[in-house]
Amino acid sequence: MTSVWEWMFGHPLRERIDRRVAERMRDLANEAARIETALRCAKMHIFLQDRELRYLSVISPQGGSVGAHLLGRTDEQVLPSTQRDTVIAAKRQVMATGQPLDCDVTYVTPEGRAVFALHIEPAIGPDNRIEGVSCSAVDVTRVRSLESEQRRLSDELKTAVQRYELALRESHVTVFTQDCGFQYTSISNPFGGLPAADIVGRTDEHILDEDSRDAVIALKRQALETGSPQNAEIGIGFIRGGARWFDLHIEPLRDLTGQVIGLIGAAVDITRRKEDEAHQRLLMRELTHRSKNLLAVIQAMARQTARHTTSLQAFIEQFDARLQALATSHDALIDEGWHGASLDGLARLQLQPFLESRDKVSIDGPTVLLKPEATQALGLAFHELAKNAKKFGALSAENGQVTIAWRRLAQPEGEAVELKWTESGGPSVKAPIARRFGSMAIERNLQQTLGGRVNLAFHADGVQCDILIPPKHLVGSVESGTERPA
Repeated sequence: MTSVWEWMFGHPLRERIDRRVAERMRDLANEAARIETALRCAKMHIFLQDRELRYLSVISPQGGSVGAHLLGRTDEQVLPSTQRDTVIAAKRQVMATGQPLDCDVTYVTPEGRAVFALHIEPAIGPDNRIEGVSCSAVDVTRVRSLESEQRRLSDELKTAVQRYELALRESHVTVFTQDCGFQYTSISNPFGGLPAADIVGRTDEHILDEDSRDAVIALKRQALETGSPQNAEIGIGFIRGGARWFDLHIEPLRDLTGQVIGLIGAAVDITRRKEDEAHQRLLMRELTHRSKNLLAVIQAMARQTARHTTSLQAFIEQFDARLQALATSHDALIDEGWHGASLDGLARLQLQPFLESRDKVSIDGPTVLLKPEATQALGLAFHELAKNAKKFGALSAENGQVTIAWRRLAQPEGEAVELKWTESGGPSVKAPIARRFGSMAIERNLQQTLGGRVNLAFHADGVQCDILIPPKHLVGSVESGTERPA
């Protein structure tokens, strides 16, 4: 029996409908193929599960064999024990809450350990009820590996930067960068009396004083114009931080294309080294001066000793003794680093052979430091006085005694020291007919060196020598009974 539809339209209509359905099926198959190709390229798995987590459909980059293996089975049957509980709990949470969830899942595959980013969404049926879950799993093994490597490298970089910053903080090196307008873009340490945070964004005009600004900027400009590193040892004055010496290294800062975008520099504080060099030059000049003085003293000693001796043996003995006295004075200076010598220590060194018996020599006075020239002259005078006292005076007699005492004495130009050498208990003393070397060393040479008063008197009961040491030959100044070093 013929239907109304066929009676009205006939077979051509049905043929057109069948043709269109076939076309749509081909289009749908093509789209499905393209989607599967895209999923395979993205290494993405798509699957649908019911409420019992039984696999209903699977699209896998490995092809239909994987889907066929999973269809009709549950997670309890297919997932490895290490991940089973975590994945099942996540899917049941999505079905319970209706909210999507993301998590990473690790699988051990024949190719090795693989990490998948799992996205789970509720599968909604026609009656708007949750009928299961729809999942996508993307292989992110390489991504996670790269992320892990990036974190490791970031940690290493952070550690290296911390060590670099610590090394710079504990050193006298300041590293900085500037743009082409000489504006600071970074700096490692405080500089010129300003903290690092206050320097960034400023230029040298805000930091350096006028006297050193032009030289520093000229050096930086030369590095920019020539494209070559520049080095200089330069004294830099700061507006807020005083003046310092720096070993300055500056070179162009380039971007990845090689274009100069500014400057990078390192400033090493060498102020201490420069001060040491200046002090060394001063010491060398002082050493040269003192060496010349010492040679002059030795030459004078040799001439005077030769003039007042009658034999080579006598000359050798007396000259050797006087050289030893001069060396003893130098020992006293060396003990104090050539800054000065203690008057008490100098007297005790020169009279050491006579100090074993306390009744023979008495030394008493406040703390006084002598400058090098006074130390040499006074040490030689002590030697000559002691030698004469041993040969002719108080130290030649059993009951003889030598007293060395000094006191501070106020003078218009400062505080001086008055020293007295007094002999007693010895044989009767007569003034010598002629002045010999010892007397001249005590009177004329000592007075010329000190520029003070020297009075050598030959009293019948013993020799007395009064010596005034001016303030210019004392280290520091003496106030209220206390020696204050310079």
